[in-house]
Amino acid sequence: MRACPRTLLAGCAGALVVALVAGCSAAPGVAYSTSGLKRVASSQKVSAKVPSKAAARAKVVPPPVPAISVTGAPARVKAKEGILEDVTTGQVLWAKDVGAERPMASITKVMTAYLVIQAGDLDRKITVPKGVLNYVATYGAESAGLHPGEVLTAKELLYGLLLQSGADAAYTLADAYGPGMPAFLAKMNATAKALGMDHTHFASPDGLPYPTEYSTFSTPADLLTLGKTAMQSPVFRSIVDQTQYHLTRGDGHDAHWWYNDDSLLTTYRGAVGIKTGFTDDAGHCLLFEAVRGGRTLMGVLLDSPPTGVDAAEQDATRVLNWGFSLKQSH
Repeated sequence: MRACPRTLLAGCAGALVVALVAGCSAAPGVAYSTSGLKRVASSQKVSAKVPSKAAARAKVVPPPVPAISVTGAPARVKAKEGILEDVTTGQVLWAKDVGAERPMASITKVMTAYLVIQAGDLDRKITVPKGVLNYVATYGAESAGLHPGEVLTAKELLYGLLLQSGADAAYTLADAYGPGMPAFLAKMNATAKALGMDHTHFASPDGLPYPTEYSTFSTPADLLTLGKTAMQSPVFRSIVDQTQYHLTRGDGHDAHWWYNDDSLLTTYRGAVGIKTGFTDDAGHCLLFEAVRGGRTLMGVLLDSPPTGVDAAEQDATRVLNWGFSLKQSH
C-alpha cells in the first residue's frame, strides 16, 4: 500500500454494547431531523397517557416544514457513491449508489471521536503508549506527531485525531477507552448496530486498510447517519470546524501544531466540517456539512478519483452548490 496523506490504521474486532447518550443539542440555528436514526432503548419507562379531548383541541400543531423541490442532479460529480440531505427536514436531495459497501478511510475516525466524547471526562489525562510509533510506521499512516510517554488530555487528542487525522491519536484513544484495541473495536461495531448502520463494519479505529483494504467499510447512507449523530455533539462540532489547533508545550507533552486537511472549510462559504479520508482503494472520501441562508445540508462522497488532493472537496462544492440552488416547494 502506498503511504498516503489521509490514511489510517488497524486492529482487531469484537462485540460489546454501548448505550448512546441522547439529548445532545446541535449548534444554535441548526435543527436536525431524527428520521431514520435508531436509538438504544432507555431503561426508563414512559407512561403512555391519553390526552383529554380538551387538551387535544388546545394542542397547537406547527405547520409542516416546506419540502425542497428537487429538479435534476448535480453535474460533473466524479465520486462513485454519494448522498446529500437537508438535515432540517430529513429530505434526501441526491443519492448515488447509497447502499454500496465501500472503504471510507479516515471518516472512520468520526466514530472513534464520537465514542470518546460519549464516554465523557475529556479532561482525562492519557499517556501515549509505547507501540504508537511502530503502529504508524508499519502502515505509513498520517501522524499527529505524538511520542510515547507524552501525556495529553482526551480532548487534546481529539484535535490531533480529527484535524491532523493522526492514526497515532486514534491508536492512543482506542487503547485508553477500550480499554485495549479489541474492546474498543467491539464498542465501535456495537454502536454502529445500535444506530442502524447495518452495512458498516470497523476493523480499525482510523480506517487504515488492515488486514485488507475492505476490512473497514460503510455506505453513504450509513455514514450520513453517523455524521448527523456526531454533529449533535457541541464538542464534536466545535472541533471539526477549526482549521488549525496549537497545543503549547506543557507539563508532560511537547508543543504540537495540527492543521485540518479539509480544504472545504477555507474554500466554501458556510462549510462547518466534517472529515476527509483517503486510501488507494477508498479513493478520496468526504463527510461534509454546510450552512447557508438558514438551510443545513450534509453529504457523503466516497471514491472520488485521485485527480488531486482536493478531489472530494471539488465534488462536494458541486453537490452543495446544486443543493443550495434548490427552492422550497409551496
